[in-house]
Amino acid sequence: MKLMQPTKASLDVIEQKIYAEPLALRQFCFHFIGIGGIGVSAVARVLAERGAQIQGSDVRESQLTLSIQSLGAKVVIGHHTSNIDGADLVVYSTAVPKDNIELIEAEKRGIPCIHRSKALAYGLIGLETVGVTGTHGKGTVSAMITHGLICAEQDPSFIIGGILNQYKTNAKVGRLPEDSKIDSTEQPSSPLKCYGVAEIDESDGSHLNLNPHHALVNHLEVDHLNYYEDLKAIITTMTRFLQENQQLKTVALNMSDQGVRQMLNALNFNQDVHVLGYAAEGYYPSTEGSLDKVAYTVRDVVDYGIKVCFTAYHFERELGKIELPIPGGYNAENAAGALAIMLGGLQLDFAVCQKALNSFEGLENRFTVRQDQEITVVKDYLSHPTGMKRVLESAQRMEHRKIWCVFKPYRFTLMKYHGEDYARAFTGADDVLITTMYAANEPSLPGIDTQWFVEQLKRFGNQTHFIPEQDDLIPFLQKHVKAKDLIFFFGGDDFFRMADTWMDERALKFT
Repeated sequence: MKLMQPTKASLDVIEQKIYAEPLALRQFCFHFIGIGGIGVSAVARVLAERGAQIQGSDVRESQLTLSIQSLGAKVVIGHHTSNIDGADLVVYSTAVPKDNIELIEAEKRGIPCIHRSKALAYGLIGLETVGVTGTHGKGTVSAMITHGLICAEQDPSFIIGGILNQYKTNAKVGRLPEDSKIDSTEQPSSPLKCYGVAEIDESDGSHLNLNPHHALVNHLEVDHLNYYEDLKAIITTMTRFLQENQQLKTVALNMSDQGVRQMLNALNFNQDVHVLGYAAEGYYPSTEGSLDKVAYTVRDVVDYGIKVCFTAYHFERELGKIELPIPGGYNAENAAGALAIMLGGLQLDFAVCQKALNSFEGLENRFTVRQDQEITVVKDYLSHPTGMKRVLESAQRMEHRKIWCVFKPYRFTLMKYHGEDYARAFTGADDVLITTMYAANEPSLPGIDTQWFVEQLKRFGNQTHFIPEQDDLIPFLQKHVKAKDLIFFFGGDDFFRMADTWMDERALKFT
């Protein structure tokens, strides 16, 4: 006789238990579909460290799946209906197709299925939370705030869509409300609290599932048009994210950004919400009006290519000078946002924030530089043309003979709406290598393909080389790059592995 799957508690019952008592997380087993994803693995790690039972599946083994396994989680490579055995909840991300066999099986069995954003909210239960969102820069700003809290000896929990170079992880559980006691010998610079910092993805509207106490919106530009109709829809949804959050204390808004300024006109908070503007002097897009209208600013910004120096201000009061030891002049703007939250929202001392930014090491594969005696390679995970434009502007300040860009077009919808924007961004390079477009499960669009994108690049004057097979990219570079060349790899993990393998092989040449 076929055994019946035990009846699972309804989602309402589960949520009532864990929100009433966070320790109740330990009673439930979470199954993560795609557990090796950078954002999904971060949520799984935090829930595991808070005592929940974790299992999951993915199509391939990776450092992230191995890392989750080291916490005691069961991870299966490949998707199968039996993988969800024992699960009380099944967690999926927007990247998981609706016809995934594990998702279908969970629905058949009556196991509650929740989006990753809901599981992220579970991981933050009981904490005073900071949520950073917006078109780009949110990972770096989240990491800056996390590092600031650590420098303030606050031991925060964090869930970020990138590996923090200093801490070698994308997530960690820090001080929790259920911790029995705090060492009385600790003398932190600020009163001890239980903080949680999260990078919040706005790409699919799931940010509406989160209610941070302190929110930051860094940029709002046309993006994710496979979900949103236009910029107006993005602004409307972000307005809801802020306006409907009943526990919001602080909101920091990038007043350098036109989309954020447009949203500001629609916001109407009660007096209990502290609204803070921030901006960076001299960085695209320019700030309208004088900077004295914005609470936190960074001025006298100097981009040295490998580091960025600036002076921080609170209105017209100079706070101090900061030397940010990571590339990219645009990171001055990210630092202004982090300062707005750390100083205006979390009430940290400026000396602590200054120390944190002066020692910040950034995120893995965000303007990550590898060099040998001849060439410099930069890995950067970018999906938006504005970010790419900013990176290449900073690259001009680095020593180089020629700038190469290696890029794999991503998603038909992204190319349809941003193809020309990418083509304009690449004018900051000398040569552009393009390989065949990655569809990411999207259906093709008439007239939009790799060859079409190559034509857009050429139309804007880019020296373009179409290399259909990705495996042929490195041989092409080996043949053509020369000493002092600067090579950017814009893409995802497969591109970064390719770049690292190449540099590892080159290293043997110099040993």
